[in-house]
Amino acid sequence: MDRNRSPRVAIVTGGGSGIGKAAALALLADGWKVAVAGRRADALEGTLKEAAAGDRALAVPADVTDPASVEALFRRTAEAFGRVDLLFNNAGIGLGGAALEDISVEDWKRVVDTNLNGMFYCIREAFRVMKAQDPRGGRIINNGSISAHAPRPGSIAYTATKHAVTGLTKSASLDGRKYDIAVGQIDVGNALTELAARMTKGVPQANGDIAVEAVMDVSIVGQSVLYMANLPPEANVLFHTVMATKMPFVGRG
Repeated sequence: MDRNRSPRVAIVTGGGSGIGKAAALALLADGWKVAVAGRRADALEGTLKEAAAGDRALAVPADVTDPASVEALFRRTAEAFGRVDLLFNNAGIGLGGAALEDISVEDWKRVVDTNLNGMFYCIREAFRVMKAQDPRGGRIINNGSISAHAPRPGSIAYTATKHAVTGLTKSASLDGRKYDIAVGQIDVGNALTELAARMTKGVPQANGDIAVEAVMDVSIVGQSVLYMANLPPEANVLFHTVMATKMPFVGRG
């Protein structure tokens, strides 16, 4: 983001914990105004309390699977801060290693509705706001995952939706050009969050073994999002992979 453009305003979905919280804290520490969105109001307030950013931070309870809730999120952010310069499209869920043949239709749809439909609803609303504001444009960063490239055992719903995120990123990047909207994707491997803590105890590998995997501090991901966010409008990172150095990704399987 061009530091001469003011104000710099971001929306972070899934900002109450994990990667979303790390990104929100990094942006706020850098002087951004940030609307932190998520389903749990108490978790959002926890992020704001840790940031201690005063009126530069706004907690907005929102459900990305509900288009009306997404519209309200963007409307409230624009009303509070005047515009939206950045969307970190981060909210997502998985099924925790469920066997493919045991996945219920309801659980499959729940993952698709959050990880794919919800991400689209947020991209769509960001386009609507960013093309209409003055100055026009902005940046969208989608949270892909290393699972957008290579699956883990028992991850078909999560992996399928994360592969689909790559399609969203490429298409939105192309369609955003005429509106001065840059779209990129961050693919994260083994950032230490509550959800990834199981990596330190041993997780299934492609050959059937159970192995402990290396992890990295989640704040590193926050700094990666900040780097992408602070690029000047004429530059874009289309895909950015940040991962624990010794995790089994290259050569997985």
